Amino acid sequence: QVELFVKAGSDGQSIGNCPFSQRLFMVLWLKGVTFNVTTVDMKRKLDILKDLAPGAQPPFLLYGSEVRTDTNKIEEFLEETLCPPKHPKLAARNPESNTAGLDVFAKFSAYIKNSNPANNTNLNGLLKALKILNSYLCTPLPDEIDENSAEDETVSNRKFLDGDELTLADCNLLPKLHIVQVVCEKYRGFKIPQEFTGIHRYLRHAYEREEFASTCP
Repeated sequence: QVELFVKAGSDGQSIGNCPFSQRLFMVLWLKGVTFNVTTVDMKRKLDILKDLAPGAQPPFLLYGSEVRTDTNKIEEFLEETLCPPKHPKLAARNPESNTAGLDVFAKFSAYIKNSNPANNTNLNGLLKALKILNSYLCTPLPDEIDENSAEDETVSNRKFLDGDELTLADCNLLPKLHIVQVVCEKYRGFKIPQEFTGIHRYLRHAYEREEFASTCP
């Protein structure tokens, strides 16, 4: 029995806007395991939660009779437990893929919390973080470079952070990038610049994948 407990939306029932919940939802889906999702209304915390994970905030995982509460540790546990040949390995091959875009969400938070939109300092920080991510997505990975080819691969055409398949790195970054895109446009009228072609390519491919699109709040 695998059950994922996630924060509920404002109606107390639908899946809420939480990148950590979506991250684990995507991991379980990509692993191809059967699991249940239970939404937790944070205003009415259910008694069952007090018994299962006292003091814990969703998301947390019930795996058999064992409760796990730390998102990073849950991800590690799932990668180790749900392994080949029965389940796909989701770890990124290139370590840099795990840290690409690491600053984006923190810079976004600073930008969106700034009560004076005319102050561009925070926007510049967000743009810088997006530029670094875009650069990584546009730079060919080692396995994209053909040593026997006379032509140099100068721009990557891969779909995701670490290649053409979704990895744990994408499960971590994409839910955050989705929030950045939606919230910035809605509350600040800011769109990710078109010149960041790597990010736009990345998001376009991501929204075509059910594991991501169907888990977006």
